[in-house]
Amino acid sequence: MKGKLCLLYFLQFGVWGCYLSSFGQLLGRGGLGGDIAWFYAAVGIVSLITPALAGHIADTIGHPARVLGVCHLLAAVAMTCCWIYCQDNGQFEFRTMFILYFAFLAFYMPTIALANTTTFKILNSKGIRPVDAFPAIRIWGTVGFVIAMWFVNSAWYDNGAFGITFSDTNPHAQMRFQYNSMQLLCAAATGFAVSAYTLLLPRVGTKATARKAATEIFGLKAFSLFKITDIRVFLILLIFMGVCLQISNGYVVPFINHFMGIQEYANDFITTNATFLFSLSQISEALCMLLVGKAIKRVGIRLVITTAMFAWCLRFGFLGIGNPGSGLIFLILSMLIYGIAFNFLSIASHLYMERRCSEKNKGFGQGLVMMMSNGIGATFGIMGAGAIINAFCRWELIEVKPGVVMRLFMGQWEYAWLIFGGYALIIGILFFCMFRDGNKA
Repeated sequence: MKGKLCLLYFLQFGVWGCYLSSFGQLLGRGGLGGDIAWFYAAVGIVSLITPALAGHIADTIGHPARVLGVCHLLAAVAMTCCWIYCQDNGQFEFRTMFILYFAFLAFYMPTIALANTTTFKILNSKGIRPVDAFPAIRIWGTVGFVIAMWFVNSAWYDNGAFGITFSDTNPHAQMRFQYNSMQLLCAAATGFAVSAYTLLLPRVGTKATARKAATEIFGLKAFSLFKITDIRVFLILLIFMGVCLQISNGYVVPFINHFMGIQEYANDFITTNATFLFSLSQISEALCMLLVGKAIKRVGIRLVITTAMFAWCLRFGFLGIGNPGSGLIFLILSMLIYGIAFNFLSIASHLYMERRCSEKNKGFGQGLVMMMSNGIGATFGIMGAGAIINAFCRWELIEVKPGVVMRLFMGQWEYAWLIFGGYALIIGILFFCMFRDGNKA
């Protein structure tokens, strides 16, 4: 049974891995490079609404696996429409592209929570404690994400021919999925696969619940937690810390790809395999996941999250001074430190709220963490980052090799990354000075 659940998470996050890091490059190629921030902000906007609704529907029906399968099916249909639109149009219209992508997110984002709910119910039905089994299952989601990134980075399709290559000297190198809309087809195909796979999961249901008021569905009653001083300070600061979460997802790959427009680095392996390099971040995330609990026990939540913000500072700072040549080590370090930056902020925040909330408010507390960090913080963060990057960089048609022209995001990237690093440093200092844990249990 654990093997089936591992495969569920492998496919679940494989959908995201197919496009999330390389989507910005696709948008730039289609003439929407200046609007990248809007598409990544949509993740936060959708996260405020649809997961709660889907969760309510699952509770009402009593079979979360059914809702999970339907959501994946509808998300895959929306992503297929997005792929067809991109295939038929060399230059994208913002309104059409955004509506199609928003539709995909509206159905995909709830599946993350629904997959957790389904897994917990199956484990409990088998007499297995989720707290013991879930971490080993969840890590397969990261494995799926990384494998999908590697596939999109190296796979190409051209006039009926298919192949795999990491070399830029290959005549089909510019047809790799990381540069075109085939990444969306991969995401759609994986979505259809996971939708079908949910039919093979055990039919474990629960007693359907009564209809809830809107205040309960969206967790609005949880705002009473703001009456507790340390939780209030923590959640407010979490908005400002959450600003860092989506920036690198949206812009690291276009940043690495822009080195193809600089003669000195044009043919370097890293330059032409940006998605592969970015996958080191996800590997680091998986490896550092188990460190969070031990770190909190040893030094406390205050120092752990302060460490996370300093790690974000280094993440952005290393990007600012790195390059595929003599500065390659800084690009690699930026990817490796992501595991500390992300886990010590995201997972630690969830663990803190789990400990500080009463039994009746635990679910609401987790929802607030998502709302403040991945919702409000990440949304405003990516929008602000987009404005800053657009001020220093612009999309240009560059001849990367004789007869081959690509649209690349050229400009003074180092200024933008160093601004983000300085911001993370300031917020980290503020958190250390302002936050006091109210219950050091």
